[in-house]
Amino acid sequence: EQCPDDSDLLNSIFRGFHTVKGGAGFLAITPLVETCHNSEDVFNVLRQGQRRVTPHLMDTILQALDVVNDMMDMIREGDMPEPADPELIANLERLAKPDDGSGDAEAAQPAAEAAPEPEPQPEPEPQAEPEPVQETVATAEGVKAPGGDDITEEEFEALLDQLHGKGKHGGVPPEPAKEAVPAGVPVADVKAGDDITEDEFEALLDQLHGKGKHGGVPDQAGAPSSATTPEPKPEPKATPAPKASDKPAADKKPAAKAAEASRSVAKATQGETTVRVDTQRLDDIMNMVGELVLVRNRLATLKSTMADEELANAVGNLDVVTADLQLSVMKTRMQPVKKVFGRFPRVVRDLARNLKKEVDLVLHGEDTDLDKNLVEALADPLVHLVRNAVDHGIEAPADRERAGKPRRGNVILSAAQEGDHILLSIEDDGKGMDADVLRRKAVEKGMMDEDAAARLEDKDCYNLIFQAGFSTKTEISDVSGRGVGMDVVKTRIAQMNGSVEIDSVRGKGSKITVKLPLTVAILPTLMVILGRQPFALPLASVVEIFNLDLSRTNTVDGQLTIRVRDRALPLFYLSNWLVTKGGFTTKEGDHNGHVVVVNVGGVQVGLVVDFLIGQEEVVIKPLGALLQGLEGMAGATITGDGKIALILDVPGLMRKYARRY
Repeated sequence: EQCPDDSDLLNSIFRGFHTVKGGAGFLAITPLVETCHNSEDVFNVLRQGQRRVTPHLMDTILQALDVVNDMMDMIREGDMPEPADPELIANLERLAKPDDGSGDAEAAQPAAEAAPEPEPQPEPEPQAEPEPVQETVATAEGVKAPGGDDITEEEFEALLDQLHGKGKHGGVPPEPAKEAVPAGVPVADVKAGDDITEDEFEALLDQLHGKGKHGGVPDQAGAPSSATTPEPKPEPKATPAPKASDKPAADKKPAAKAAEASRSVAKATQGETTVRVDTQRLDDIMNMVGELVLVRNRLATLKSTMADEELANAVGNLDVVTADLQLSVMKTRMQPVKKVFGRFPRVVRDLARNLKKEVDLVLHGEDTDLDKNLVEALADPLVHLVRNAVDHGIEAPADRERAGKPRRGNVILSAAQEGDHILLSIEDDGKGMDADVLRRKAVEKGMMDEDAAARLEDKDCYNLIFQAGFSTKTEISDVSGRGVGMDVVKTRIAQMNGSVEIDSVRGKGSKITVKLPLTVAILPTLMVILGRQPFALPLASVVEIFNLDLSRTNTVDGQLTIRVRDRALPLFYLSNWLVTKGGFTTKEGDHNGHVVVVNVGGVQVGLVVDFLIGQEEVVIKPLGALLQGLEGMAGATITGDGKIALILDVPGLMRKYARRY
C-alpha cells in the first residue's frame, strides 16, 4: 500500500500466494486453493498495471491473508479448513478484473481472461502426462519425481500448467526481466502479445521438446539457467520448435553441470555454518554460566582478603574469560526486536482505518537484539502503547489541518541499545497531553484532592495515565475508554526489571520511553545492607544515591519527603518494611543512612538503607514453592561472600506498603 508501484514486491507477493496454492493443490486442500487462487488473480492485475492499489483493495487482501493464516493453523492441527466467506471470494473476484476507469470493475473481464492463451501445442509426450504427476512426492529437499530425481521449480510450474491448464492456476510468476533470451530466438517471439516471461517460455519449450531437450534459458553470462533438468530420454518423434535454441544449449551442457556442482558445494558449505539447538539447552547453558558468575564473584571477594599476587592474576584472568563467555552465551539467546515490530504496521493501519485517521508508522532499529524471553514478553505492552498513540495522540485529519499540521500523523517506534540496556520509544506528533486535564481527572476519580493535584508537576501528571482505572476518554469504545491497559503496561515492564517514562508537549506530541535490561537471567544490582541482611536492588530502577541529611526533610500531607534540587521526593525507611528485629537499623530521626532514589512507574521516591556494598551482577534464583508470589520479592541470589540476598521488586514493595505509589 505504501509502495504501490514496486513491481518486484508485487511479483514476490504473487509468487507467495501461487506457491501456497500449488502445495495446497497437491494435498487437495480446496478451500486454501480457492482463496489463494483469487488472491493471486488480484495481484496479477496489479502487476500488469490494470488496477491501482487502494485502501479498499488492501482491506480485502489483508482479510484474505488472515483467512489463509487461519487455514494454515487448522492444517497444522490436522483439520481440514472451512471454505472462506463467499462474500470475501466475491470481493476478490471483482478486484481481479481490470479497472476500466469507470469504477465498474465487474463489467471488465477477469485478468485471467484478459491475458492471451498460448498457442495450442502438440500433445505432450507420455512421460509428461498428468498420471505420473500424481506419483510426485514432496520431501524436505524439494519435489521428487517418480524416478527419484529432483525436479526444478520450472518443471513444477509446467506440471501445474498441464494439470490445470495454462493460466488457470495463476500462471508462472514473472521474474525481473534481467536474463537474456536463448541465443537465436528473436525477442519478439518471446515477448509477444501481453508479454510472456522467460519461465513461461521455458515451460512451452518443455512441452515442445520434452524435459531437458532445450537445455534451459541462458543467463546474461551465456551459461544455462541454474535450474538444470534431468537427462532427456530418447524422443520417438520430433516436433516443430525454434531450432536456433537447441545447438547453444547442447554445447553448454557440461558448463551447466559444472556450475550446478559448484553451487551444490557452496550450498553444502553454507549449510554447515549453522546448527539447530533446542532453546531449553540454551537456557541450561545460561544457568550454568550464571553459576560460574557466582563462583567468580566469590573468588573476587576472596582475592581481596588474600595478599597473593599469583592468585590475584589468576582470578583476574578468570574474570575476563567468564565475562566473555557470559556475553557469548547471551548472544545465542538474542533475537532481533523486529520479531515484535513486524506486527505493528498492520495494527496501526487497521486502527487508523477504524478511527478514520491517517497515520504513518515509522520503524527504527529493527535489528536491535534482545533476550528472547523479553521479546516474547514485550508484545502485549507495546501493542497497548502503539494503540494508545494512534487513539489518544494522533488527531483527526480535519483537526490536524486546523492546527496547521499535515493531515497524516506519524507514529515512530524505535529501538536502540545503550550500554547494558535496551531503549524502546513510541513517539507521536499528535496533540500531546494537557496536564490540567489530567489533574482534573485525578480529582474527579478521587485519586487525590485539589491541593495535592495542584502541587503536581507536569511530568508527574503525565504518569497518572499509568494508574488503574484512569482514562481521559469521555466515550467508551472497543479501542479505549475503560481505563485498563496502561496500568497493565507499567506492571509488565516492571516485571521485566524495566522502567517507563513519559515526555509530552501540548500541541506537539508525546514520547514514551521504555528501558529494559539486555537479559533477564543475569541482573546488574545495587547491593545494600539492612541490619545484618543484604538485599539487592535492580540497578535499572536506581536513579541516584546520596547520604541522608535530616535537615532537608519535611512532612507534607503526612508523608515524609526530602528536598533534592528544589524538588520534594517521598522518603521511606526500608527497615520499617523488611527488618523486624536484630542488628543495627536506621530509624526515622537517625542521621545515619543513605538514600537510594528509585524510579517506580515514572515516579521517583527515596529509599533509606543502612549501608551500601556496591554494584554486583547476580543470578536470579526463584524463591521456591513456599515463598513464590511473595509481594515485593523478585527472587534470591548468592552474594560474593557466600550469603543469601533477597532481590527486591521495588514496584511490588510500593504497592504493598505505600499504595498511593
